[in-house]
Formats: sequence, structure tokens, C-alpha cells
Amino acid sequence: MGKKITFIVLTGLLFAGASLLKAQQLSGDRISRVLYFNPVVEPDIEEIKEPTNTAFFSAVSDNLSERKNKMLKTETQISFDSIDQKTIADYCLNNDADFAVVPKVKYFKVGLGKYVFSNQVVVSMKLFDAKGNLVTETDYDTYKKNMRLLGSTTNSVKIGTNGAIKGMLKQFRKMRSSAEIGL
Repeated sequence: MGKKITFIVLTGLLFAGASLLKAQQLSGDRISRVLYFNPVVEPDIEEIKEPTNTAFFSAVSDNLSERKNKMLKTETQISFDSIDQKTIADYCLNNDADFAVVPKVKYFKVGLGKYVFSNQVVVSMKLFDAKGNLVTETDYDTYKKNMRLLGSTTNSVKIGTNGAIKGMLKQFRKMRSSAEIGL
């Protein structure tokens, strides 16, 4: 009889300890799901959209693989300047996303020709929460920040995307820390 009670108590303690450890892991290791839309590409030329999208999402996936975030990608392109809050909230709800990012990649035009571009870009991003509220907005100019004169356009898009994500995360952390201090 004594062995059965000892076994039951030890088993109960083991399960209680395991559930406490699992609860600690869930609270500290929450993975945010971030929904990324296709970037708005300026100027609106069909030939540069696909390479820009490829370079942009390559940089996003490389950047998020280092963090505890999960990237969700949608092939939808939303206008950067006029964003509907309900549309963002619906996309987040349907994709089970915590945040949504609406990006824009603007190429510099150089020269007199219609299709002459430099390799410099400005990558802008707007971060929204799951309810469609604007959390933060940032941009990264590869010429002003990096003084890049040479290099491929693909690398400029990747550098601009990484810089914009870092700037967005920096602003987000500042907002969270000031909100915690205010509480």
C-alpha cells in the first residue's frame, strides 16, 4: 500500500513539473506570424516586378530565419498609400497572422530614357497589427544609408529590405518598452 501511494505522489509531481515547464516555454517563446504582401514597385513596369518580389522575399526569409517569427506570404498587392484597415484585419484573420506588413520598393530613375534605372532603391514598410491598426512605418534608402554606388539591383533590394526590417523592429521595441513603462 505504501509503495502505491509513493508511486502516485511521484507521478503526480512529475506531471505537475512538466506542465509548469511547458507553460514557461509557451509564454517566453511565442512565435509571431507576420503576413507579408507583395511589394508595390515604383515605377510600375511589369518586367521589374518579379525580380523585385523574389529579392524582397529572399531578404525577408533570410532575416526572419534568425528570429522567432514565421513568415506568411500572400501574392496580393495592396496600395501603399491608401490602405483599408478592414482589409488588413480580414487578411490577418484569414491567415491567422499576428501582424501584416505592406511594403513598397521605389527605384531611382537616372538618365533620359524611359527604362534607365540606377541600382539604388528606397524600401518602405508599414506594420499593422491583426486588427488593422498601423503600428509603425519605416523606410530605408540604400543610397543615403549605405552610400552604395556599385552593385546589383537585387543586392540593393535585399540590403534595403534588411534595413527597413531592422528599423521597423527598432521602432516596435521602443513602442513596446514605452508602453510597459507607462503601465
